[in-house]
Amino acid sequence: MADPAATAPAIDVRAVLRQVADAAGDWFDALPDRPVRPDVTPAGMRIPDALPDGPSAVEDVVADLVRDAAPGLIAMGSPRFFGFVIGGAHPAGLAGDWLTSTWDQNAPLAGPSPAVAAIESVAGAWVLDLLGLPADASFAFVTGCQMAHVTALAAARHRVLADAGHDVERDGLAGAPPIRVLAGEERHVTLDRALRFLGLGTASLVPVAVDEAGAMRAGALRDALRAGDGRPTIVAAQAGNVNTGAIDPLPEICAVAREAGVWVHVDGAFGLWAAASPARRDLVRGADLADSWTTDAHKWLNVPYDCGIAVVRDTAAHRAAMAASAAYLVQDPDGPREALDWTPEFSRRARGVAVYATLRALGRAGVAELVDRLCACAERFAARLAATDGFEVLAQGLNQVLFRAGDDAATAATLAAAQADGTCWPSGTTWRGRTCIRLSVCNWQTTAEDVDRSIDALVRAATEVRGGASHDGFGARLADR
Repeated sequence: MADPAATAPAIDVRAVLRQVADAAGDWFDALPDRPVRPDVTPAGMRIPDALPDGPSAVEDVVADLVRDAAPGLIAMGSPRFFGFVIGGAHPAGLAGDWLTSTWDQNAPLAGPSPAVAAIESVAGAWVLDLLGLPADASFAFVTGCQMAHVTALAAARHRVLADAGHDVERDGLAGAPPIRVLAGEERHVTLDRALRFLGLGTASLVPVAVDEAGAMRAGALRDALRAGDGRPTIVAAQAGNVNTGAIDPLPEICAVAREAGVWVHVDGAFGLWAAASPARRDLVRGADLADSWTTDAHKWLNVPYDCGIAVVRDTAAHRAAMAASAAYLVQDPDGPREALDWTPEFSRRARGVAVYATLRALGRAGVAELVDRLCACAERFAARLAATDGFEVLAQGLNQVLFRAGDDAATAATLAAAQADGTCWPSGTTWRGRTCIRLSVCNWQTTAEDVDRSIDALVRAATEVRGGASHDGFGARLADR
């Protein structure tokens, strides 16, 4: 009888990788002109769901995946995808990500994979440098800002409770003094969710008043801190309101918080990258005074999904909240950085490789150019829409634009028509009770030409909503472009 362990299926790996590379090349080649919409709704998507009884040729599996997925894919990497806050995949980041998958390194410890540990250490140091954060801060590459908040706020939880005489890692939250979390009324929902994950609950949140653009009012924060009852407190500031791009007054917030002796956390999912631009870094002045920070590499840096980054000034608190040990996890106490000490994951993908590749390809000047160009594109959107009859620009900050196309019904219909047109893909939101359209300019390929093509499409959509005819000179002011 043959030994079942004696052979393995024969697969031409190189042929499969060439096949995937060709499919990827076709996808990238089509992005500049591909309609920016899926061809089917979620309900209409069909993927074969019968598990085969026997093996299938890998080449056939790849070909079927490319064919079957095609109708349900949206060109998120298009230079005219403006939904949510989503970057594209820079070729260097894509290459780094492919190498990460090819090498298939489980990356919690340095010993088994010294290369990954070294690459991620360099990538993290580069991020700290570009963002103007303390060079001796600790960092973690995680899935996104959601888990970056969990990581950084776990460190904050450790420190504020330890200062109150409670060991939360040993004793849990039972018997711990309750923690207050002061955050702006227009904070991102991932902050609330992180507090749920950490057992603090959303009842721990104290909303702080914001200004007309959605930035926290430092005076309101001062009042909220003074109204405290001595409970451990964390202040969560924001660098980049998801609707308006507004940035909290970080110098004032950090000064008020420092006076009160409380931890300051900064949600900088996309806004912190303004620090990489000499022309715009003053917008996030004071961010370096905080205690922890979060950002995403898959937004403005255009690293393939997914990659978030948590940074913590108090390295002892960060390590206490995250580190794990076991007899078989052999570590050199005098050795290199161990990712396991800083991330909530045990087994983990080496996300820092794509960050390293992208930063090395762009360099300091390339990151600054990317930030400046996308901000300029957002400013162009806002200026041209504001000068066009029928549109009302409510806010523009950094790479974000918020606008309306009439009343709530007309705005919603214009959004739907624009998305169906496929020239560009904005996303919708409700801001202060009003239906709005959001444009987030995040893709490394976007230029002024893409902005102008998209404005034309938005004008067509709004005109269609108004019955197919010009309305009060609607669109006439675009003629001088």
